[in-house]
Amino acid sequence: MTKDSIICRKATSDELLKLWDYEDIDSASPTARFFCQNISSGNAVFWTLDDNGKLIGELYTFYDLDDRDFADGKSTAYLCAFRVRKDHRGSHLGTLLMNTALNDLKNHGFIKATIGVSSDEPHNIEMYRHYGFTEKIRDCNYDPCAMDENMMPEYDEQGWWLLARDL
Repeated sequence: MTKDSIICRKATSDELLKLWDYEDIDSASPTARFFCQNISSGNAVFWTLDDNGKLIGELYTFYDLDDRDFADGKSTAYLCAFRVRKDHRGSHLGTLLMNTALNDLKNHGFIKATIGVSSDEPHNIEMYRHYGFTEKIRDCNYDPCAMDENMMPEYDEQGWWLLARDL
């Protein structure tokens, strides 16, 4: 792998299913189906790091969600599932992925981005602060993008923070 061979691009819901190890939409979890439905409808974008056809990173942007603190479809969008494979970390690829998604949101007229982080993950909190997510919106227990078997937001007893930044 060379950093020059890696591109940041929009990916499809079929690529999400493959990345998340699902054979097809019928075998997918409720959360994977929710993501795929939103990507297919244009309400979400799946950003990926592509290393010669191998997906090594992911970040999703949602434009509009039922919980308006996360994404309101006009001024605020939500980022989630920000991951770079461990063997590719430390090469600023996450920064490429994050900056690409944030710039795209700004170009679409959004003025604020939100992201969730567990309060017991100091490394992730520091990373998101580095990316400008310094405003704490609120404590959360329901993830509007993680669905239970009834396609309702899952409850997380531990909870986490919703952070925001201006674009």
